[in-house]
Amino acid sequence: MHVTYVGHSTVLIQTEKANLIIDPFISGNSHTPLSLDDLPKIDAVLLTHGHGDHILDTQAIAERDGSLVIAIAELATYFSWSGLRVHGMSIGGSYTFPFGKVKLTQAFHGSSITDSEHKQIIYAGMPAGLLLSLEGKTIYHAGDTALFSDMKLIGEQNDLDLAFLPIGDNFTMGPEDALIAAKWLKAKRVVPIHYNTFPVITQDADKFADQLGGHGYVVSPGQTLEL
Repeated sequence: MHVTYVGHSTVLIQTEKANLIIDPFISGNSHTPLSLDDLPKIDAVLLTHGHGDHILDTQAIAERDGSLVIAIAELATYFSWSGLRVHGMSIGGSYTFPFGKVKLTQAFHGSSITDSEHKQIIYAGMPAGLLLSLEGKTIYHAGDTALFSDMKLIGEQNDLDLAFLPIGDNFTMGPEDALIAAKWLKAKRVVPIHYNTFPVITQDADKFADQLGGHGYVVSPGQTLEL
């Protein structure tokens, strides 16, 4: 399995059965060396919440590749109105797709779509994290979230091979809280995400990884991990 950190919170997962992308924010991200044209055919787009820096390229990818959009029910419905194939879920629910199992966990954050033209904020359902069971491996993508104590349960109930945790602060938990989250989750590898894309979320990812010892991995945008 190839897991590529595209940048910000975007992760590309390539298995023998499917290509998956989480929170596609590529065309609007100057910190990634990749473009939409660099992506393989995407079978499923998985979304943690509705903010623009997590859903920006969903429509373009899904229209190009016929991808299935997997998201919280309200956000899935929103994209279905644009003619996309969707699969709606809710927090705590899981579903086994041909490529593997997806479960939505809670996340403490907002979730909305901003309509600047009409000065409207559109409710996009609850924010979520993602637990993926793929080819005998378990991956946790926390989405945008604060630290919350039920991360202990996620760590106790799952043998996590890889966890993606936001460290940017301001909009999500910062490095100090992410260190606590990593301790509770007990993942074999922890990769920081959601940092340095904008000035307000500038962080020292190397320092964060060093504090995790052998479990912390800084993956530059465009780089790939093998699971």
